Amino acid sequence: MVGQGVLRECLLDRDVQDVLSIGRTATGYHHQKLRELVHNDLLDFTSIQSELSGFDACFFCLGVSSAGMTEASYARVTYDITLAVAETLVRLNPGLTFIYVSGAGTDTSERGRNMWARVKGRTENALLRLPFGAAYMLRPGVIQPLHGIKSKTKLYRIFYAITGLILPILRAAFPMYVTTTEQVGCAMLELARHGGLKPVLESRDINAIHCSRSALSV
Repeated sequence: MVGQGVLRECLLDRDVQDVLSIGRTATGYHHQKLRELVHNDLLDFTSIQSELSGFDACFFCLGVSSAGMTEASYARVTYDITLAVAETLVRLNPGLTFIYVSGAGTDTSERGRNMWARVKGRTENALLRLPFGAAYMLRPGVIQPLHGIKSKTKLYRIFYAITGLILPILRAAFPMYVTTTEQVGCAMLELARHGGLKPVLESRDINAIHCSRSALSV
């Protein structure tokens, strides 16, 4: 869901020249700026590394719910894949800005009770040690989907269907907890353009970023 929102903002932004999307399946979007690589093995990018140079930023939006998963399985997706991507990109694009969608409640001590929070924290810590030009960890809480964007997770779709009418009210009243797919995408672009004051941003920080993109609204 976040990836859809970020992709939409990138395609609308006139400053963005090219977008490369990498995943196990195609996004379904078609745009003159968008090029897609369907790549099944997200732990090994050797076969496509020639396609991964010359980029200014990576917006890493891959994620999975930890519900019903063992720590090892969750870490394989959340930590192993993320670091496989990051280590490849930092080698090929030393000045790259890497922006990682983490989550509210992430535990960077790596010792807390919540499995998902420990794994996310370990991932954040590892990313911040890599020699990127800059790296930012985004920790949104509740994200309101806009512009017809929908989560691929059934439980989340049910949640958003039930709360759809009150989420705008909650976002206005509690900006420290609620943001939108549009704001997350815009914030990522602003961080890539101008940088940020700190490497870890909670929902309040994400919402405080003024989006200055020059684009037609759709």
